This record gives sequence, C-alpha cells and structure tokens, in this order.
Amino acid sequence: MKICVALLLFVLGAGSACAATRIKDITDVKGIRVNQLVGYGLVVGLNGTGDTLRNSPFTQQSVQAMLDRMGVNIRGSQYEPRTRNVAAVMVTAELPPFATKGSRFDVTVSSMGDAKSLAGGSLILTSLSGADQVIYAAAQGQITISGYLAKGAAESITSGIPTRGRIPNGAIVEQNAPGMSVEGMPLVLELRNPDFTTAVRIQDAINAYARQRYGMKVATAEDFQSISLNRPRGLSTTRLFAEIGEITVDPDQTARVVIDERTGTIVIGSEVRISTVAVAHGNITVRVKEQPKVSQPLPFSRGETVTVPDTEVDVHEAGGNVETVRGASLRELVSALNRMGLKPIGIIAILQAMKSAGALQAELVVQ
Repeated sequence: MKICVALLLFVLGAGSACAATRIKDITDVKGIRVNQLVGYGLVVGLNGTGDTLRNSPFTQQSVQAMLDRMGVNIRGSQYEPRTRNVAAVMVTAELPPFATKGSRFDVTVSSMGDAKSLAGGSLILTSLSGADQVIYAAAQGQITISGYLAKGAAESITSGIPTRGRIPNGAIVEQNAPGMSVEGMPLVLELRNPDFTTAVRIQDAINAYARQRYGMKVATAEDFQSISLNRPRGLSTTRLFAEIGEITVDPDQTARVVIDERTGTIVIGSEVRISTVAVAHGNITVRVKEQPKVSQPLPFSRGETVTVPDTEVDVHEAGGNVETVRGASLRELVSALNRMGLKPIGIIAILQAMKSAGALQAELVVQ
C-alpha cells in the first residue's frame, strides 16, 4: 500500500493542559441522532475516465434501464454502447436529526466500477433510503473531488482519491426524519468520548451554573458517559440545552495514538508516555523497471517483428540506526523520531512495534 510521502503529525496540546471546551462540543443529547442513507446511481459527463462497460456489466445494465425509462430503446441494436463517460456509483449521506421536507444536506459519491476519475461528472437523480427501506431524500448535482488524475501514453499521475467526491447540499429531504420531538426526548447528555473525570467535571460545571441561574442543582452524572438533567419549572427544553451547551469545561484526555495507514496520518495525544526502549529501523526498497524491447528478424529470414519483455529488479536495503527512545513526554518522543529521519511508514511501524513491546503507554488505533 502506498503511503503518502508527506507526514502530517498533529501534536494535541503538547506540554500544555487542554483548553476549556463548550459542553455542546463534547456531548450529544440522547435521542438526537443522524440516520444513515444509501443509494445507487450513475454519474455522467466524465471525460473518458468512466467505467469500461465491458468490464462493468452493472454499469451497462444501469445505462440501458435508465434509457428505457426515458423512452430510448437500445436493447438488441447492432451497436452496443461503448462510452466511457459514465460510471456506476454508491451515494451515501447522513440525514440530519429533525430534517424536514425541502431541507438540504451533503452527499458522498464513490465509484463502484473501474472508473479512473469522477472529475467533472454530474450525479443523475438518485433516491436515498434508510435501513427501513424508506426513501427519505433524493440527490443530484455536480461532484467536487479533492484528488486528480493526469496521464499520457506511457505514464500517469494520481493524487488523492479521484474516484470519490462530494456534492455540497446535493440532497433534498423528501420525507421528514424519523424521531421524537424536542420536548418529548429524555434529558440526558452523552459524552462523545466517555470518561469518568470529564463526566464529573460537566456535572459540577452545570450545577454551579444552575444554582446561580435557577437556584437548584439540575445535573447528575449517571456513569462515565451519561449526565441526566432535571428541567426547572417554566423553562423549555430548547432553552435548557441552549444555556447548558455554552458552559465551558476542561475535558480529560485519554492517552491515544491514531494511525491512518492509507494516508500516512499520525495523531499523538499529549498524554502519551513512552518507556525507555532501543529502536533500530531499516528500509528495504524494491524497484521493478519494465523496458519492452523490439526484436527485428534478420533480412530474408521470414521472421516477424515481436516485442519481448525486459524486466530489471533492484533491491536496496538502507542501514538501520539504533536510537534509544525514552520519553516522559510527547515532545521527547517526536524529537527522537525526527532524529532518526523517518518517513511516515517508518514511524507507523515503530509505533506498532513499541505497542507490541509494551513500551507505548497509550491506546493504539489503526484505521
């Protein structure tokens, strides 16, 4: 798997305490949730980068079915479509809570076949349904992608993922989102990152505010994730959540390292600690080069000109330096890894090995 050369290393508050955060930024109200939607559709208008219909039969069948609905019959005709300007895609989205008819939201479009890029394409009207098979929205529009593909006769360059994109506000709600009203929902806040310390801090902050504002305590930490609330008399649920959501607390942070092997992204929390350990790392590079050659027959030999393969394989192993990594803090860990001059793939391998050796005092999450 190709790892991006660029390393994106986020240091979360290294060497400093967490900043105060609003309660509404770290909690959800129980009962308020999004609903996952999915649909199947076609993207048209691609500049020769769409599916190969011969290799993607579902795309050809979908094109034929779409033309049938529009009154164009190409079944049984002498010439089958050979266009590469269309691609079959899956459309996914999250229906916001309390979404009503006519409201809009973003959708994600992902290629299913062998399309090279969705750049410049437009999604044709696609129905989006939930897990209950009910159609809640319809999506259509111009796709925007972050990656690109450029190719010539003998070489191509791909950056990012050009076969996936988004349509901002591309879906329109056709049926109201399922769920209860605001006034009928349970008054419970749920932490997005469950933690006993953070739950107690939120309880204390809310009660300190409520004693001054309402003259009573309203919050109780039920466990490491839930904080129940008592609504003061004469106060609406909407106003209660609005006022409580603006209260700031200092959330506690779990020691965690998150690795995305696909993009080479590494995120290391400020609470991560490393036990003393010696690290040696060496890279093996294998380069395979194809240079086809043309073989010409001798004059009057009645032979044929043929192309013969010529493969060159080069293996290079870089020397691995031994470094002692010890660290009471994240700053020392990052400094030690930088001294070794490692690329993202090397840092990922070392962090995984440290975890296996018991030297990484944090949760390791590999995505």
